[in-house]
This record gives sequence, structure tokens and C-alpha cells, in this order.
Amino acid sequence: MKLNIKAFAMTTAILWGAAMLLITWWIILLDGPSDQATFLAKVYRGYSLTFMGSLIGLIWGIVDGAIGGALLAWLYNRFSVKFE
Repeated sequence: MKLNIKAFAMTTAILWGAAMLLITWWIILLDGPSDQATFLAKVYRGYSLTFMGSLIGLIWGIVDGAIGGALLAWLYNRFSVKFE
């Protein structure tokens, strides 16, 4: 079975972007907004535990999720043929 690379990339982009947004809002709800540097802020430039930072995290999550999902689906399609 082959995976549709575009569909898989879009799915992972939506999931990772939504996860970044919701996790940031959850942390803001529990601890309040903060400009303190986090690990994700070092990976995703502009991200912070603020409302604007959550939107930047959403954009980074969509981009990163799409690239990672496309790569994962491509690798799956590439190697699944060898094991059939």
C-alpha cells in the first residue's frame, strides 16, 4: 500500500500546527504568558509563550509538519516496496 504524499503532508501539517497552538495556549492558561526562552524557541525562531508566539508556532508547526510528513510518506513508499 502506498501513501499519498500530499495528503499525508497536509495531515501532519494540520496536526503539528494545531498541537503547537493548543499546547502554547494551555501553558499560557496555566502559567501565564512568558518571554522566557524555551527549547522550542531555540528551534522555531520567533516562538514564545505569548499569544503572538502561539501564532508564530502555528505557522512553524504547519511548515515543519508538512516537510516532516512528506518526508515520512516518501520514505515509507520507498522502503515498503522492498518488503512486499
